[in-house]
Amino acid sequence: MKKGNETALTKRKAPAFSLPASNGEKVSLSDYKGRKVVIYFYPQDNTPTCTQESCDFRDYNGKFAELGVEVIGISPDELKAHDKFIAKYELPFLLLSDTNHKVAEKYGVWALKKLYGREYMGIIRSTFLINEKGYIVKEWSKVKIKNHVQSVLDAVMEMK
Repeated sequence: MKKGNETALTKRKAPAFSLPASNGEKVSLSDYKGRKVVIYFYPQDNTPTCTQESCDFRDYNGKFAELGVEVIGISPDELKAHDKFIAKYELPFLLLSDTNHKVAEKYGVWALKKLYGREYMGIIRSTFLINEKGYIVKEWSKVKIKNHVQSVLDAVMEMK
């Protein structure tokens, strides 16, 4: 079942990871066992589209929390950049630092990109909805920001 950049997935175990987080601790996917989690991968703190996406997740965070869903952002930025980004935009969720892009590679979101004819490796903006058992139940790839977070929230509500 495919709709735009949204793909329904079933029976795909979410790749395990452990990364440094903005709260000063190491965070692992296994820390969220028994809870739903939304993981969004984004290219860089403080860029216009990444800021809009993060602020949209911030604005919907209360609704996700009411549904028992944790939101986590992951980018290749250093923790210092995450700290400034969180403070500037009052982000209420953890941002994880994947500086060597190993987790992005596991999730298939580290890929060749093109901009103005220049090719480079980078994050493909993507979101994953993971159920309580650690399985990816929905994935959005090459995310367009408009209405994206509402689409993720709708998918969470469909899980009930």
